[in-house]
Amino acid sequence: MGRFEWLTCPRTDLSTGWLHCDPGPLFKPEYYHLPGYIANWIPWKEIPIMPVQWHALCLGLFASIIAPFGGFFASGFKRAFKIKDFGDSIPGHGGITDRMDCQMVMAVFAYIYHQSFVKPQSLSVESILDQILMNLTFEEQLDLYRKLGEILQQKRFGQ
Repeated sequence: MGRFEWLTCPRTDLSTGWLHCDPGPLFKPEYYHLPGYIANWIPWKEIPIMPVQWHALCLGLFASIIAPFGGFFASGFKRAFKIKDFGDSIPGHGGITDRMDCQMVMAVFAYIYHQSFVKPQSLSVESILDQILMNLTFEEQLDLYRKLGEILQQKRFGQ
């Protein structure tokens, strides 16, 4: 789906016309060379894979292997606190929270995954200075100042 512009281009207005954009780095294919033992079985020596496909694979693996245990965890948690949540809308099944246990685990994982691996990290001079001023002692700030001065002097004079 990453090869269709209407799924990858951001919509900036409410028009219904065609979208044209340069795809972001998540949607640009990267070519991977296959090892010899795999290339002997299939006719390709390299395959194009978009980074978004790697991310989808990670989310899919987590959703199929780990997230179902969210239901077991929630069930044990409710049992420990003697919480009854049996709904009447679907006879023989739990309430709405029993339907959503896996979704909660998946939502937390997707948020953390997105913040850690997908969202581009934006570094600015202001954010770095804020971190320095908030986290370093005065002596550490002076040491950083001296070392940064030495590095800049070396770059300036090509030493």
